Amino acid sequence: MKIMFVSLGCDKNLTDTETMLGLLHKEGYEFTNDETEADIIVVNTCCFIHDAKKESIDTILEMAEYKKTGSCQALIVSGCLAQRYKDEILKEIQEVDVVMGTTNYDQILSAVTESLKGKRQVMQADLQALPIVRERRIVTTGGHYAYLKIAEGCNKHCTYCIIPQIRGEYRSIPMEQLLWEARELADQGVKELILVAQETTMYGIDLYGEKTLPQLLRELCKINTLQWVRILYCYPEEITPELVQVMKEEKKICHYLDLPIQHANDEILKRMGRKMTKQQLKDTIYMLRREIPDICLRTTLITGFPGETAKQHEEVMTFIDEMEFDRLGVFTYSAEEDTAAARMPDQIEEEQKEDWQYELMELQQEISYDKCEEMVGRELLVMVEGRVSGENAYICRSYRDAPDVDGYIFVNTDVELMTGDFARVKIIHALEYDLIGDLIE
Repeated sequence: MKIMFVSLGCDKNLTDTETMLGLLHKEGYEFTNDETEADIIVVNTCCFIHDAKKESIDTILEMAEYKKTGSCQALIVSGCLAQRYKDEILKEIQEVDVVMGTTNYDQILSAVTESLKGKRQVMQADLQALPIVRERRIVTTGGHYAYLKIAEGCNKHCTYCIIPQIRGEYRSIPMEQLLWEARELADQGVKELILVAQETTMYGIDLYGEKTLPQLLRELCKINTLQWVRILYCYPEEITPELVQVMKEEKKICHYLDLPIQHANDEILKRMGRKMTKQQLKDTIYMLRREIPDICLRTTLITGFPGETAKQHEEVMTFIDEMEFDRLGVFTYSAEEDTAAARMPDQIEEEQKEDWQYELMELQQEISYDKCEEMVGRELLVMVEGRVSGENAYICRSYRDAPDVDGYIFVNTDVELMTGDFARVKIIHALEYDLIGDLIE
């Protein structure tokens, strides 16, 4: 039978999808990207913010139509939306056969079997459990890079965030399991490993009584065929001297950190439930740049948080102008039900949120262009992502570029390169977010 997966949301969700693909592949199931020929369709959903929720619902409804017009015999819904609205999905969308929670991905075989019997059910997730699956994942990112989810859930309880309610408290995946999985991925040809979690910096605190991300990184760097190790989702208040030291010492670790700061006004930060002040954020950023001069820093902001004033928005603008992040994304605040922030007074109009978002991104575009200009003349090691269709040019990434969220380096050359190859290039031109380079023979 042919199964089609639609994986929505974050890269952490994608690792769950790849785990399910691996379990089904072992049992002989085939996969397809064609909705019309799929016997079973699985939608792995997201509901972090309103737009993600809408996308998930629209996708479920779209896939439900193939039970009427295609070959689809069973429709399975998994992930965050399924965890949060499990009963409503089964009740309101009659085409859905099985609803799986966020920690039920190890039960995908049972879900497929039961759905084909015509049994409609909710598979209740245990948010204190942590499935450990010793089965090779099916990597869907092209094979040259892959994500390694090192923990599940979150203990931060930021006032705007629903994640602890749908993913549970922070649970680290045992180090031996992660090293096994990393070696399996390396054996499949993965050269760049990207560490993800709701928060990577707290890794190990629940299992080993201390933050053990530095130890995990040292062990991962011992895997011979891995060439890059990248760390995402680092809460700035949890960055330790040990983490900085291992980044300086281990050549495979990309000098790149993703620090989701969300805001820069102390009052807003406090009401968000964040743990650092503006000055502490500055001190952390200055420290990282002092210790690792070529570090690339990425961050995300939320604009239009309840009660935010024009003056507080201008404070964020000034902060961003001063800090000059290499990469920056801005979300408009989304009032999620059952969160403390959604019950706060002085909710901001959508038009105002979008205006502030535009102003922040316009400022960041100027900063990004200046940062790209500074790269002209430099030589960089890049990973080839693919070829530009119809041209003798390749799309590449450097250590400064995480997949899908950052820029690219476009390299013109008659030399044939393969996806996943590493090459050295000299940067010759800058764009707002991307670079153009020449291959160094």
